[in-house]
This record gives sequence, structure tokens and C-alpha cells, in this order.
Amino acid sequence: MERLVRPVSVTAVTGGKGGVGKTSVAVNLATALSQRGRRVALLDGDLGLANADVLLGLSPAYTLAHVICGDRTLEEVMIETPQGFQLLPGASGCADLAQLGAEDHLALVRAFSSLPLQLDHLIVDTAPGLAHGVLQFCQAAQHVLIVLCDDPASLTDAYALVKVLSRNHGVRRFLVLANRMQAHKSGAQLFESFARVAARFLDVTLEFAGEIPADEALRRSVREQRTVLEAYPGSPAARALKKLATAADTWPIPQGPRGNIEFFVERLVQAGRSRPVAVP
Repeated sequence: MERLVRPVSVTAVTGGKGGVGKTSVAVNLATALSQRGRRVALLDGDLGLANADVLLGLSPAYTLAHVICGDRTLEEVMIETPQGFQLLPGASGCADLAQLGAEDHLALVRAFSSLPLQLDHLIVDTAPGLAHGVLQFCQAAQHVLIVLCDDPASLTDAYALVKVLSRNHGVRRFLVLANRMQAHKSGAQLFESFARVAARFLDVTLEFAGEIPADEALRRSVREQRTVLEAYPGSPAARALKKLATAADTWPIPQGPRGNIEFFVERLVQAGRSRPVAVP
């Protein structure tokens, strides 16, 4: 009975910049949660260059754009992946959700509300950067998972993302995942360095979500268009991603209406109706 009434956990996987392994983390996290027996959907939120389907070797016939314009239902667009989770392909080349009219807004909310699929987790793979669509997804989600690499550009862009989300969009809690960590580097130390800087200037709470080691198995799995958990289940990266999924099952989620999928969509579109001035 507990499983039937459990609210949906919505996690936005983001990173501030491209090339940090964000989509790979999102796809493998969805796979790991599915392997734990959870009901999972992955929403490819990169509305300009959706590519989660590419990593999985899939060629979707329809995308989120077809749902918004009423050509297809959400159930028709969703793909059952070989990894056991549902994929909602992103609308490549689509204008961001800030431009949805009232009818489109209502259509999107109704589409999610009428979805017969029961979910435990909704993973949102955002686009890179600080585009308004990225900020929308992060503002609407219950958890913002920032994928951080040990290089100056990643640190700078991740800090900028936290700054804009906290000051302009009211997001105060962030989970930080250290990705592609070399053997001689510590993900916890990278997190502490990042958190110290953020604590000096921003009113936010940062939590360490763990680390994923640099692993040739992960790179091979990307080339093979498979998840590392299915291609190389015993690899260090696969073990780390399983650990992340175990932790994700314990992340607190709101009870009541805020835990419903339709509430997430309402927040998503509402976030698109206001474009606050960027923090200098």
C-alpha cells in the first residue's frame, strides 16, 4: 500500500555547462532506479538538441512537441526502453515552454494528469547552460542534481547556475554529484571546495550526492549506445551509479499535491510565465 500512495520524486539533472556527462548520468540513474524495481520515466528536457534517445540507440517517431500541439497523447509519445524505464523524447528545435499559450499550457497539464502510468521517479535531463528552459525545469523539480567536474569551467558555470536559481527563482537546496573523478582526486574534496565558495556569497544548502569515477567502461558504453549498467555492470562507474540510485530513493519528497506529476507540470509552465532579470 505504501508504494501505491508514494508521491513522485522529480529530479532535474543539470550542470551549468555542456560536456560534464549530465545526460549519461540521467540515463544511467533512470536505469539503476529501474533495476531497483522503481517505476521511472526520463524526460529529455533539452528542447533544442535532445539526445537522451541517441545515447540509448533509439529513434523516436514523436516528441513532446506532438503532445503540446495535440497530435499525440503522452502515452503514445512515451517509449518503453530496453532498460525498463519510460522515455519522453525532447522536442528538438522547439521553442521553450515560456512561449506556451493558455491552451497549450492546459493541454500539457491534462496530458500528464491523464497518464495512466504510475511513477516513482521522474528524471529530467536539462539542456546545458542558463537558458530559461533549464531554469524552468530546475525551479519546478523537487530535487536539483548538479553534475560537477574537476575543471575551472565546470566549477564556474555550476556556481553561476546556483546563483541564478537561488537569487531569481527561489531554489535553495541543491544536490551536487562529482563526475569523472580521477583516482587521485576526491569527489568529497571537490564538493567541499565548491560548497565553501557558495556559502560565502549565497544563501543555499548544498548536499554531496556522491561521485562517479572516470571510467573507460562508461566511455565505451556511450559509443555502444548502451547504459554502463547493462554493458559493464561490474565496472566502478556502474557501482557508483547504483549507489546514487540507492540514495535517490531516500531523498525527501513533499506529501500531498506537490508530489503529483500534474503539480510538477503546473510549476513548470508557471515558471515559464515570468522571466526575472538576470543577476549580474
